[in-house]
Amino acid sequence: MAQIIKAPNFDNFSTSDVRSSYITLKNDPSLDPVVVRRKLYAELLKLVNKGWLKKVNVNKKRATRFVKTDLFDPCFLSEINADDSNLMATEENKHEKLFTKLNQYKAELLLYIGESEAYKELYSEFPELVDELQPQYNKARDNNTRILGKIRAIEGLLKQAKAE
Repeated sequence: MAQIIKAPNFDNFSTSDVRSSYITLKNDPSLDPVVVRRKLYAELLKLVNKGWLKKVNVNKKRATRFVKTDLFDPCFLSEINADDSNLMATEENKHEKLFTKLNQYKAELLLYIGESEAYKELYSEFPELVDELQPQYNKARDNNTRILGKIRAIEGLLKQAKAE
């Protein structure tokens, strides 16, 4: 956003103007325009609270526009933009780590499922070994449940992050 509004010819703008520029700049079809507009509006309000922007209501239809004030500092916005880029990289790194962990747990789950199936087959083939096989089968099933819980937790985090 900082890259967009610090342009000298970008003044007296609406949240929709910033959103359109932002979506064009990002060129990401997965961006939800409504979510982007809300986030950008929140950021614009922070600049209004700092006194860098002035909020102007154009008409009674709540058409709000933003005008740069004398306090507006594009150099400081560039520094903030660099900090935001670092934050985004950290967020992407978190998602990468979560996906890696998720794939690791899924592989573990397949291993334990295979182990459980092997114990069932062995039990069918050698019913006399039931006393020896049952505790190992139970342990493999417990591991399935534990790993499945971890998978659901990570998937929940990823869904929550995507919704935000």
